[in-house]
Amino acid sequence: MDSSNSPQEEDKGEGKVYGNVFAELESVDLPLGTTLRSVYDDQPNAHKKFMEKLDARIRNHDREIEKMCNFHHQGFVDAITELLKVRADAEKLMGQVSDTNRRLQDAGREVTAQTEEVIRCRIQQRNMATTVERLQLCIPVLEMYSKLKEQLELKRYYSALKTMEQLENTYIPRVSQYRFCQIMAEMLPKLREEIKEISMSDLKDFLESIRKHSDKIGETAMRQAQQHRTFNSEVQKQVTLSCAKPMYGRTPLHHNGLSAEAADEEEMDEEVLTAQDLVDFSPVYRCLHIYTVLGDRETFENYYRKQRKKQARLVLQPQSNMHETVEGYRKYFNQIVGFFVVEDHILHATQGLVTRAFTDELWNMALSKIIAVLRTHSSYCEDPDLVLELKNLIVIFADTLQGYGFPVNRLFDLLFEVRDQYNETLLKKWALVFRDIFEQDNYSPIPVENEEEYKAVVSRFPFHDAEIEKQQFPKKLPMSQSVPQIYSQVKEFIYASLKFSESLHRSSTEIDDMLRKSTNLLLTRTLSSCLQNLIKKPHIGLTELVQIIINTTHLEYACKYLEDFITNITNVSPETVHTTRLYGLSTFKDARHAAEGEIYTKLNQKIDEFIQLADYEWGMAESDGRASGYLMDLINFLRSTFQVFTHLPNNNKDHAAMSGKVAQTACMSACKHLSTSLMQMLLDTELKQISMGAIEQFNLDVIQCELFASSEPVPGFQGDTLQLAFIDLRQLLDLFMVWDWSTYLADYGQPTSKYLRVNPSTALALLEKMKDTSKKNNIFTQFRKNDRDKQKLIETVVKQLRSLVNGMSQHS
Repeated sequence: MDSSNSPQEEDKGEGKVYGNVFAELESVDLPLGTTLRSVYDDQPNAHKKFMEKLDARIRNHDREIEKMCNFHHQGFVDAITELLKVRADAEKLMGQVSDTNRRLQDAGREVTAQTEEVIRCRIQQRNMATTVERLQLCIPVLEMYSKLKEQLELKRYYSALKTMEQLENTYIPRVSQYRFCQIMAEMLPKLREEIKEISMSDLKDFLESIRKHSDKIGETAMRQAQQHRTFNSEVQKQVTLSCAKPMYGRTPLHHNGLSAEAADEEEMDEEVLTAQDLVDFSPVYRCLHIYTVLGDRETFENYYRKQRKKQARLVLQPQSNMHETVEGYRKYFNQIVGFFVVEDHILHATQGLVTRAFTDELWNMALSKIIAVLRTHSSYCEDPDLVLELKNLIVIFADTLQGYGFPVNRLFDLLFEVRDQYNETLLKKWALVFRDIFEQDNYSPIPVENEEEYKAVVSRFPFHDAEIEKQQFPKKLPMSQSVPQIYSQVKEFIYASLKFSESLHRSSTEIDDMLRKSTNLLLTRTLSSCLQNLIKKPHIGLTELVQIIINTTHLEYACKYLEDFITNITNVSPETVHTTRLYGLSTFKDARHAAEGEIYTKLNQKIDEFIQLADYEWGMAESDGRASGYLMDLINFLRSTFQVFTHLPNNNKDHAAMSGKVAQTACMSACKHLSTSLMQMLLDTELKQISMGAIEQFNLDVIQCELFASSEPVPGFQGDTLQLAFIDLRQLLDLFMVWDWSTYLADYGQPTSKYLRVNPSTALALLEKMKDTSKKNNIFTQFRKNDRDKQKLIETVVKQLRSLVNGMSQHS
C-alpha cells in the first residue's frame, strides 16, 4: 500500500481482504492451499494479522450460535419431554410386536419347512428337466461315438471317418462345454492317425500280396491270351470271314457254331481266374478312400506310385541263370505281365490313383529293360529249341500286354534280333549235323539192289537220270550216301527256320525273304565251311576227293529244287521283285574247286614223298642199266591212282566230263611237279659233283617218266601234250649225253634251236658240278686218256656259258 494513505483506510482495505479470505475458507468447494498461500504471500506480519482477524471472526460466530440456541432452547425442551412420553408407549408396542412376532414364528415354522421342501422339489424338478435336456443332446454324441468304436472294431475305416466328420461338425459342437466331449474331440485326430497307419499297413500287405501273386496273375493272363490265339486259329479254320481282334484278359469272347475243340477252348477261357479272383483289391480302394477323406490323397498316390516303381524294378531284374531253361523266361514274363495286369486294373477301377501317363511311363521303362535283358540272355542261349520257345513266349507276352493297351512294337522288332540269334544256333546245330554226315559217309556211289531202295533214295533227293533208270538192278547211283542226307537236312533247316516266322504277323513275302536268307547262310557259311574242313582232313584220300566233287555237283543241281521247296511253303512266286536267290551254286562250285586243288596238292605231296626216297650215287662210274626203284614205285602209284579216276562212274555225260577234266588236270599237274622236282634234284646247291654215270642213270629215270606220259594214263590228251611236261629235262639231259655244246652255243637264242628249253644258267650249274676239281676223284679220267684236250673244251664251254649268263643278266 501507499504510505500516504491514512490508517483508517488501511484498516478498511485489510478488512475487505480478510473478509474474502474467510469467505473462501468457509466455502467447502474451494481449495484451502491457494487461499492460505495468498494470506502469507501478500505482506509481512500477515500471519499475525490473519490470526487476529480469525479470532475476531470466531467470536462473532460464537455469539451468533449462542443467540440461535437461546432462541430454540424451549422448543428443544418440549421435544425432549414429548420423546420421554413416547418411549413408554414404544416399549409397550415393542413388547406387543415381539409377542406377535413369536406367535407368527411359531405358526410359520411348519409353513416354512413345507415351503423349503417345495422349493427343493422345484429345484430338483428343474435340474431333472435340465439334465434330461442335456442328456438328449449328449445321447446322439455318445451313440455316434459308440458307432465309431464299432466301425473301428469291424475295420470299416471309411465309415468310421465319415462318423468322425459328423461328430466334429454336427454333434460335438452342441455339447462342447462338457469335458467328455473335449476328451472325445481330442481323441478324434489320434483315431484318424491310427486309421491312416492301419490303412497304410493294409496297403503294404496288399503290395506284398500282389508282388507274390504277380507270377500267378501273369501266368493266368498269358494262358488266357494263348487260348484266345488258339480260339482265333480255330475260327479261321471254320469260317472264311475275319474275326474281331480279342481283348486278352478283359472281354470274354463268344462265338456260336464252332467245333468241339473251339468250344472246349472257350469253356477253358471262361474258367480262367482273373486278377480280381487272385488278389483282394479292397485294401487299396479302402486306403484310397481314407486318404481322400482325410485330405491327403496326394500323399497316398505318391506313396503308391513310388512303391510300384520299386516293385517294377524288382520284377524286371532277371535271375542270372534265366537263359538256361524256358521256365526261367516264363517266370520272368509271368511276373511282368502280372504286374501290368494289376496296374491296368487299378487304372480302370480307381479314379486317378494311377494315370495312363504313369502306366505308360512304367511300361516304357520296363520295355527298355526287358529288351536289354532279353538281348543279353538270348545271346547266351546255344539251344535253338530254347530260342524258339523264347520266341513263342515273347509273342504271347506281347499279345497279352497289347490286349491291355500297351504298345509292343519294339518287342516284335526285338524278335528280329532273336531270329538272328535263332538262326545262329540253328547254323551251329546243323554244322554238327553236317559234320556227322560227312564222318559217317563212305564216299562211295550208293548201291541200290531193287526198285524199293531206288525209290527210297529218289524220294529223299531229286535225282533223275534216264540212263541209270534204264539199267538193271543192282546198280549204283553216282553220289554217295551223304548227298540225300545233306539235302534232307537242308529242308529240315528250312522247316526249323520257318517255325520262328510263325505268329510274327509278317507277310508271306517277308517270311519268304527270311527263309531264303537263312538258307543262304546255311549253304554259304555252314555247309561251305564243313565242306572245306572235310576236304582238308588228312584221312580224305584222292578217291574221296573225287567223290566229293561228284557230290557237290549233285547238290548244286538240287539247289533249284530247294528254291521250289521254299516257294511252295510261302506261296511267293520266285519272279516276285526283290526275291532273294539261293547262293548254293557258288558254294558248291567253291567246294568243288577246293577239292580239285586238294587233289592236286595231295598228288604233289605223294610225289614229294617218293622223291625223298631217291638215293642216287652221284659219283657212280656208269649207270645200273635200269631205272631207279623209287621212280618205278612212283610211276606205278600214279598209274593206279589215275586208273581210279578212270573207273569213276561216268554214265552221265556231265559226270564223265567232270571226272575226265579233273583226271587230266591232276595228271598234268603231277607230271609237271615230278619234272620240276627232278630238275631241282639235279641243281641242288648241296650237290657238288655229278658223274656222267649218274647223268646216265638219271636219264634212264626220265625216260621212264616220258614213257609213262606217252602211255596215256588219263585219256583225253592230244598228241604228246603230257610229254611236254618233261621237255626241259629231256633237252638238258640230251645236251650232256650227246655233249653237243657246239650246236647249243651256235643255235642259242634261235626259235628253231634243238635245245631251246635249256637255260644257260641251268647248263652252267650242272656243268660246274661235272668239272675236274680234284685229282683224287676225277670223273673225266677216261676222257683224258682218250683225249687230253677234253678238259680244255670244258673250260672253254664254261667260259662261254658264263658270258651268256652275264649277258642275260646285263640285258635284264
